[in-house]
Amino acid sequence: MIRAEGVAEVTDADFEAEVLGAGLPVLLEFTADWCGPCRQLAPVLSAIAREEAGRLKVVQIDADTNPETVTRYGVLSMPTLMVFRSGEPVRSMVGARPKRRLLEELADVLEPARA
Repeated sequence: MIRAEGVAEVTDADFEAEVLGAGLPVLLEFTADWCGPCRQLAPVLSAIAREEAGRLKVVQIDADTNPETVTRYGVLSMPTLMVFRSGEPVRSMVGARPKRRLLEELADVLEPARA
């Protein structure tokens, strides 16, 4: 799996505790070693994880080795980004994007955490 520095890896086994049970909104990337756009997204996710620490939890799951979670959420393309809040998926995005655009897409998820 392409590891983004500072981004935790989750698995089928700990998905419920780490993502659904998280106290913060969670940005989850479904990734795979063979995925070129995932490589492009790795530094973006690292930067967001660092800059939004305390407001957003950023994690990755290897789609090839965690089929249960992939199937559960109907993931068909890599990278797929999903945002979870209070254990529920609230947004899904497919494909790599620049940091600024991704932050714009996450603004309404992050905004309540600022209060």
